[in-house]
Amino acid sequence: MPETTPTPAAPLTVLIVDDHFVVRSGLAASLELDDSIKVVGEAERGEDVIAVYDQLYPRVVLMDLQLPGIGGIQATAALRAHDPAARILIFSTFARDDEIQAALDAGALGYLQKSASRDELLSALSMVAQGRRSLPAEIARRLTVIRLGPSVTPREREILALIAAGRANKEIAAEFGVSEDTVKRHVSHILEKLAVNDRAQATAEAIRRGILKVPE
Repeated sequence: MPETTPTPAAPLTVLIVDDHFVVRSGLAASLELDDSIKVVGEAERGEDVIAVYDQLYPRVVLMDLQLPGIGGIQATAALRAHDPAARILIFSTFARDDEIQAALDAGALGYLQKSASRDELLSALSMVAQGRRSLPAEIARRLTVIRLGPSVTPREREILALIAAGRANKEIAAEFGVSEDTVKRHVSHILEKLAVNDRAQATAEAIRRGILKVPE
């Protein structure tokens, strides 16, 4: 009986969404060193994603978060609303934990920093192509802590903002028309919820988690 040659597996098709031409070109060249990957298209604006996706139907969309116009989170939500089967991997220079969580909530299946190795990127693309969640272990742990831990209340957010601005308990008490002891209790609860020891650490942790914005 004659031998049959196995049919090669179809390559994993990728659409790159990034506003920097050099980044897109470098990514495409790096990914296509692997015969199992084919970059089928590029987009530089969030507004263009759906139109390009409809032309190419890639297995995975590799999406930056920082895009001109519609950002990566909005583009992810729009694409998933357009096609719930779309599989999106966020690939960004840096993102706060709340941004990563927002991207996952919008429908992305994974997140990876651009500083990751090529092997890590290939692995993440493969997992997302299979419809599986892909997150670095440390980020997955942090997001789990945030979801499971006690949430910071709106009033505690307001107090955190004043702490970050360098306001003392007495000044915060006057701001809200409450006693200084009440403010101290709020601060104690904030430190406990953020798992930190002092006000400076609370400010840093709140910024890292996205509870506070980085001061301009």
